[in-house]
Amino acid sequence: MPFRTLDTLDAEGKRVLVRADLNVPVRDGKITDLTRIERLSPTIRALSGKGAKVIVCSHFDRPKGKRVPEMSLAPMAAALGQVLGRHVRFVEDCIGIPAEGAIDLLQPGDVLVLENTRFHAGEEKNDPTFAAALAKLADVFVNDAFSAAHRAHASTEGVAHLLPSYAGLLMQAELEALDAALGNPVRPVAAIVGGAKVSTKLELLGNLVGKVDVLVIGGAMANTFLAAQGIGVGKSLQEAEMHATALDILAKAKAAKCDVVLPTDAVTATEFKPNPPTRIVPIDAVPADAMILDVGPASVAALVARLPSLKTLVWNGPLGAFETPPFDAATVALARAVAKATQSGALRSVAGGGDTVSALRHAGVADQLSYVSSAGGAFLEWLEGKTLPGVAALED
Repeated sequence: MPFRTLDTLDAEGKRVLVRADLNVPVRDGKITDLTRIERLSPTIRALSGKGAKVIVCSHFDRPKGKRVPEMSLAPMAAALGQVLGRHVRFVEDCIGIPAEGAIDLLQPGDVLVLENTRFHAGEEKNDPTFAAALAKLADVFVNDAFSAAHRAHASTEGVAHLLPSYAGLLMQAELEALDAALGNPVRPVAAIVGGAKVSTKLELLGNLVGKVDVLVIGGAMANTFLAAQGIGVGKSLQEAEMHATALDILAKAKAAKCDVVLPTDAVTATEFKPNPPTRIVPIDAVPADAMILDVGPASVAALVARLPSLKTLVWNGPLGAFETPPFDAATVALARAVAKATQSGALRSVAGGGDTVSALRHAGVADQLSYVSSAGGAFLEWLEGKTLPGVAALED
C-alpha cells in the first residue's frame, strides 16, 4: 500500500494521536449503533498492546465551532471503554492545557478520548494553528477514520503533514477492499447502484461506466433511465430534467462496452404505504395510476443467474423502497444470493453507503459479504473517482 501501516510502527512509549470516527447515531441521549466504535477497537487494542499512549480524537455532529454540551464525546468514550472492556479516560477539550495535562498523566497502554474537535472552528477550516495544536499532543498520527477522509479538516488532513503518519487497521482494511473492488479488480466486475435520484449519483455513474463490465441500476433512479427511453413509468418517482443526462450515460456505457442492466418487470402499487395491494407487471406495462416501488421477480432472477459469471461486485443503494414492506423483497433476495456466492468463494463483494448497510442488515447478510464499508460520503466519493484528502495526506 502507498502509505505506512501499523506493522511498521514502533509505538512503545510514544504518544499516538488516533483520528477515529465516533460520529455514531444517538437517540434520546443513547448510542443506538456501536458499529463504528467496534470497528475502531482493533486499532486501539493494537496500539495499546504495543505500549503506546493512545489519544483518540473525533468529531461529532455539527456544533459549528461552539461548545454544545449535548454534542460531547463523553458518552462515546464510555462506550469505547465498554467495547474494549477497560477504563478509557476522557478530557473536556481536544487542545491546550487541559488536553496536555491529561496526556501527561497517561502510562504506556492507556487510552484517552479528547473532546469533540468541532467545538473549535479551526477544525472544519483546516486552520494550521489548530492543526499544530493537535500535533503538539503527540509523537505519531494514525488515521483510522476512512469515513471522514473525504473532508480536508485539521484532524483528518492538516495534522497528517505535521507528524509521522500511518493508516490504522480500519483505514487499511477499507482501502485494500476498495482497491480490490475497483482499483485492481478481478474481472468481470459489476456494480449495483440504487437510490432515488440520478442527480445525486451522476458522478458515480459517470465513473463506473468506464470501470465496470456490468452496471445494474435500481431504485427510483432506474425510473429516470426508463422514462428517458420513452417507457411509461406511471406516477413513479423520476427526474424528468435528467432524461438527457441519463441517455448520455447510456451512450457512454455503450462506448465503454459496459452492459447497463435495467429492470424488466416491476412491483407496482397505487399507494405508497406498508403492504398495500400490489401488481407485478412488465416494465413497459406500468399502469398510469401506479408507482414502481420495487424491482420485479423476473429481474431479480436474471440478476441472480448472472452472479456465477462475475468475479467482483460493488454495491451502493437498494433496488426498491426496502424500508416499506413488501418493497424490500428484491433487495433481500439479491443480497442473500450475493452473500451465498461470496461465502462459496466465487465472488468478491464490497458494499457501502448508509441505506445499503441498512438493507444488508435487514436481509441478515451484512457480515457475509467480503467487505461492508461503514463510511457514507467517503465511500461514495471514492466510487466517484475523487481524491480523498485524508488518504492523500497519508500517501505524502
